[in-house]
Amino acid sequence: MTSICISNQIRPLVSHPFQISRVFSPSNSPRNFNLSHKISPTPIKFLASKSKLKSEEPHFTNHKTKTTLTQEDGVPINHVKTLVNFKSKHNYIRVLEVSRKADHPFAGSRLLLLDKPGNIHSVSFLFKLLTNTYFDVFVTFPPILPQGPLGILGFGAGSAANLILRLYPEAEIYGWELDSDVISVGREYFGLSTLENENPDRLVVYAGDALEANVRDGFAGILVDLFSNGSLIPELQDPETWVRLKERLREGGRIMVNVGGSCVKAEDPLRDGNVVMEDTLKAMNVVFGHQVFVQSLGNRKADSSIALTGELPNLDMWKEALPSSLRCYVDMWTPFQG
Repeated sequence: MTSICISNQIRPLVSHPFQISRVFSPSNSPRNFNLSHKISPTPIKFLASKSKLKSEEPHFTNHKTKTTLTQEDGVPINHVKTLVNFKSKHNYIRVLEVSRKADHPFAGSRLLLLDKPGNIHSVSFLFKLLTNTYFDVFVTFPPILPQGPLGILGFGAGSAANLILRLYPEAEIYGWELDSDVISVGREYFGLSTLENENPDRLVVYAGDALEANVRDGFAGILVDLFSNGSLIPELQDPETWVRLKERLREGGRIMVNVGGSCVKAEDPLRDGNVVMEDTLKAMNVVFGHQVFVQSLGNRKADSSIALTGELPNLDMWKEALPSSLRCYVDMWTPFQG
């Protein structure tokens, strides 16, 4: 039985989260989609193999059948529908819809895949809000920010914006996405049009260079999720980029960054995900010093990580401001040891 592999740039989260890399091979007659996931779904409950998420391959237990799913298990082709498949000026854009009947962590989801490696850049589920991916870590960001607008650099189809606007009625978001076709796909297939109509004064999305993003009086916080050709953009390995972004924060503002890791598969084999992640963290460290914290989301040490700037806030107060399902992420931050 042949299969399509999507070694994802987003992974399902277990009792602790983790991400993964993805590779998409277009099919003529595939029977299975193999999803090395960086994202996860609804009908299946996830359990980590023992508790060694950094060193052991994760598995997912379906409690209805008592079978165990691993990253390499595929979704039968009859449970996957391709909704979009075209090349834009900047990306190879695909939208996949995974049936709710699929016995897989992606069941009931829509996935936005970009670039030749097929990295997943957005995910949404039909009957639940949280995604069990790094997007859920992004959602913990607003309670530790001063009042003011939040910038999302690398908006994608709007996964992060949707979660934040649903959970924080006072949030105000300005998003930047280089590819206008990605924004159009988000509006048609990921509910972005509805989100904009419901929040005309709280959500503004721009098609353009995210590194030029700015607002009057500065951002309270900036979420950075900037990938191109299957890799973090090279500008993020340059300390000058972080100097400029820091200057666009208001007093007390912070930046949270998806810095990728070995899970990210680049088109250029020389752009190793782990090396790029380390170089990005080192560039941040030059600008923010000891005020850089890292959260590992992978089942291997360098699998995938999120970075946070600023002094670590009072953890108990941070947890109190979050839904109970998100509080586990607060304890996972550790200082970057550059």
